[in-house]
Amino acid sequence: MCGMPQQPPVRSSPTRPQRPDASMSLITNVMDHSLDDGYAEAAARRKSRGESGLPKTLRARLGLAAGLVLAALVVTVGAAQARVTAPVVAKERQELIDRIDSETADADELESTVDKLRDDVGSRQRAALKSSGGSAEADLAGLLSGATAVHGPGVKLVVNDAKEASAGGDASNPRETSDFSDTGRLRDRDMQRVVNGLWASGAEAISINGQRLTALSAVRAAGDAILVDNRPLVPPYTVLAVGDGERLSTRFRNSADGLYLHALEEQYGIRATIATEGDIRLPAAPSVIVRIAQPKSEKTGKGTS
Repeated sequence: MCGMPQQPPVRSSPTRPQRPDASMSLITNVMDHSLDDGYAEAAARRKSRGESGLPKTLRARLGLAAGLVLAALVVTVGAAQARVTAPVVAKERQELIDRIDSETADADELESTVDKLRDDVGSRQRAALKSSGGSAEADLAGLLSGATAVHGPGVKLVVNDAKEASAGGDASNPRETSDFSDTGRLRDRDMQRVVNGLWASGAEAISINGQRLTALSAVRAAGDAILVDNRPLVPPYTVLAVGDGERLSTRFRNSADGLYLHALEEQYGIRATIATEGDIRLPAAPSVIVRIAQPKSEKTGKGTS
């Protein structure tokens, strides 16, 4: 009976255990032969001839000693100089820090003096305004000029930048030009429109972050900061306006400037809330500079030219 030929069983020959570092042959070779064969052969020849690496002659030994002494002297002198100059550098640095602190303190003191003088000038102006007759006309002039503190019903408008300001621009949109590099931030032009809209809607007195506005107030920009009379403001911007609260709020919302602010909310994420208040208190302006007005003549009662 013929059958199919059977394949001989495959036997695996026993394998010798491999070295743990067999996979790192290059590193092993470097460790085992750290010295190049040529250098090793040269060293062996010198050793067989009894040669050593040190100089044999007296002159060579003296030269080597002199070189070592010179190197040690250079290192010692360098260390000594560094040790000597270190206190000098530290002293100069401390003197500079003290000078900066002193100048900063002087600048703060001068700024405080300027604020006190500005307040004194403002109080004297308000006192002179009251002593000029104390009539309703004088009170109205003080109110309109911002020389006196006022209070009454009105609206509170809080405007803030978008939560996530986005950069970018397109010349077709004025907010996306170089003047408005960040479309999510409120700009001085936006604040100007808000303030002008409140004035046009019937506001009798306005302040921004506690800064009273007058007929001479200017809202400008310095970089990304909004300035009111050269004083920087920090968002959120709280605008307080004294007037007929309900009427002022309604007229502002329906005005072109109110619709402009609403468009900023819808398109750029500017945040704005407006609410009526029963009693709003506004401080007087720091100082009111009279440029053209002159006191009345006592004889004629007419203003002098």
